[in-house]
Amino acid sequence: MTLPLTGERTVPGIAEENYWFRRHEAAYLHLIGHCADAVVLEAGCGEGYGAQLIRTVARRVIALDYDELTSQHVAEQYPQLNVLRGNLAMLPLRDESVDVVANLQVIEHLWDQEGFLAECLRVLRPGGKLIVTTPNRLTFSPGQDTPLNPFHTRELAPSELDEMLKEAGFRVDELTGLRHGKRLDSLLDGQIINAQVEVALSGAPWPAELKEAVESVTVEDFDITPEDMDTCLDLVAVAVRA
Repeated sequence: MTLPLTGERTVPGIAEENYWFRRHEAAYLHLIGHCADAVVLEAGCGEGYGAQLIRTVARRVIALDYDELTSQHVAEQYPQLNVLRGNLAMLPLRDESVDVVANLQVIEHLWDQEGFLAECLRVLRPGGKLIVTTPNRLTFSPGQDTPLNPFHTRELAPSELDEMLKEAGFRVDELTGLRHGKRLDSLLDGQIINAQVEVALSGAPWPAELKEAVESVTVEDFDITPEDMDTCLDLVAVAVRA
């Protein structure tokens, strides 16, 4: 089963999606060490490539998504995963049943973010970790309170994510930012994101130079650091249940 492109969900193996896929993959690889030999819930697994990557180091991975077609695809494509269909507002797991909850590029889609974090706290064992990535509101929707992306309900600035996690009862052990490395900063005069957005909105064919640039992107083209958080592209957090 092949999942359709939605304009938001990233699917591997498609040349035009490679920038976004590698950007997400870079975050997974940065965080994957927290999943070693753990029982991991990926809450909002999407296509499933991230859950499968986590499975290479984890003891068990539960891949949860609300969409029926997506859940069917993940079960067929990645048989090593335990696939569940369910709502992130009411996680279908027992109290204190997992070591890690992974939530990458998902929390910005949720209407009740605080309720979701309460559910994460409930299903995590003491000392368990919540790993989160989400677009930085300050750079993704600059100057806006309402997200520019119609698929997003609420985006967060670094300080807002930090405060929300702490108010939910977590200790924040890491808050860093993903950004372009030097090569991406110079590729297409630093306009690789805007160029992709313009093509998507216009419906025009991809220019050869843009397609070649997007296909060339690798995970090494992204840096994840705690410096100058307000200018990063994505927020990356590790929070611990006390």
